[in-house]
Amino acid sequence: MTGHTTYARAIKPLLFALTTACLAMPASGQQPLSFDSVAALNAPPPDHRIAYGPGPLQFGNLRLPKRPGPHPVVLFIHGGCFLSQYSISHVAALEQAFADSGYAVWSIEYRRVGDDGGGWPGTFEDVARAADHLRSMAKQYSLDLRRVVAAGHSAGADFALWLAARSRLRPESPLRVKNPLMIRAVLALAPAPDLGALQARGVCDHVVDKLMGGSPDSVPERYRDASPALMIPIGVPQVVVIGGQDRNWGPPGRAYQSAVVAAGDTLVRFVDAPDAGHFDVIAPTSTSWGLVMQALRELFGALVP
Repeated sequence: MTGHTTYARAIKPLLFALTTACLAMPASGQQPLSFDSVAALNAPPPDHRIAYGPGPLQFGNLRLPKRPGPHPVVLFIHGGCFLSQYSISHVAALEQAFADSGYAVWSIEYRRVGDDGGGWPGTFEDVARAADHLRSMAKQYSLDLRRVVAAGHSAGADFALWLAARSRLRPESPLRVKNPLMIRAVLALAPAPDLGALQARGVCDHVVDKLMGGSPDSVPERYRDASPALMIPIGVPQVVVIGGQDRNWGPPGRAYQSAVVAAGDTLVRFVDAPDAGHFDVIAPTSTSWGLVMQALRELFGALVP
């Protein structure tokens, strides 16, 4: 059974669950965090801001742990519904928290819908290029490329899964490159990996049509090349964290869970964060942050140096 078919079957009962979830309150009684509250968290500037391409949005923030290297690497991709108004700045506190926990953090910016060159294929080319740029940084900053975990939030989690699946791209895909950087594991925070399902729902003012340049019917090959839901099983260990109070994006994550289970992919573990909304999972101040850090340590702990 394909991932697309499984998604179609899984999403129907989840629409009812979405409606029910709107009536639920966190067990702690605390309201889920908003985007603005997360973006306002304090963090120092990154240790380095490094360009991976000539464009103004083709750069990444590198934060290094205080201990000597070689450092395990978190390759982080921020979310924001693929839209230009949501930049890398809102994940600064997360970047620093990961670095303070002993990981080198390469957090990337990329062109999005609304940016010059954003959408198909530029957005995906940027994410891939930024990942592969780690090779040219590794020696100078003592990065251990045998231990790279891709992590991301929301749309960024979709990109993290996609990076891990690049070896499965069809030979004629315009996104295929020789010898892509090996992603050893993925931490997906509130992902929505089925681009076709998002397009059908018209999320974020029909952003997926703008990202992909059309629908799954008009440009099916692009969805095959870009939607992680169509690449199951991806073939690397994954931990997927889904907020119990994430009313809009929890259901797509649970549909991914159903598809993974149906495909018999035993490399994926799903973590329910019962008190978390969509943004709590990227806030080091939230009650759910311990689950995120536990998941990250678990993934790195399973890697053989």
